[in-house]
Amino acid sequence: MGSSTADPEIWQPATARGPAEVELTLPAGVPVGWLALGHGAGGSVDAPDLAAVREAALDEGLAVARITQPYRVAGRRAPAPAGQLDAAWIAVIEQLRDDPRLSGRPLVVGGRSSGARVAARTAATVAATAVVALAFPLHPPGRPERSRADELRGDVPTLVVNGDRDPFGLPEPGPGVTVVVRPGERHELRKDPAAVAEAVREFLRYLPSVR
Repeated sequence: MGSSTADPEIWQPATARGPAEVELTLPAGVPVGWLALGHGAGGSVDAPDLAAVREAALDEGLAVARITQPYRVAGRRAPAPAGQLDAAWIAVIEQLRDDPRLSGRPLVVGGRSSGARVAARTAATVAATAVVALAFPLHPPGRPERSRADELRGDVPTLVVNGDRDPFGLPEPGPGVTVVVRPGERHELRKDPAAVAEAVREFLRYLPSVR
């Protein structure tokens, strides 16, 4: 379908926790849907896997909104509590839905690590049609008893892409949840971002909601 033909639009929508930041990139032609991506706890939306997924989604005709949480906009690395992250994410998604270029089009939510958890937890609330979870942190390192598997509910089609050497664990596939395992990768998914993006591309390509 071709990638974007325009520079990203960047602005700071208001939330109850302070301003977030959105980088919205439109594909060439009318979007078939849109993908919202969140970052890891101490990272940014410029992480290699998120950047590669952005390009793949644009190629598939989706608009892409990379969302930076308010605590990162404010210059803090320590993440806000889960409830605050979720509330800020939902507020930004609602504002993006007011954009006539996105309004009424199917939404896919995703992110890496902490951002993947936020996307999965809030998917039903924002009426997402699918979830893309990169480096989903199944449990804290060395604490498998503190599993977060219940956040991957599979209520909508969900793709998880994790490395087989991730100290945060490797989720199991289940109803509605597809798991792609990247050999030799750790939590950062830095070895082959293009392969991560290709897994996401295949997932998006066969989503009925955006076809």
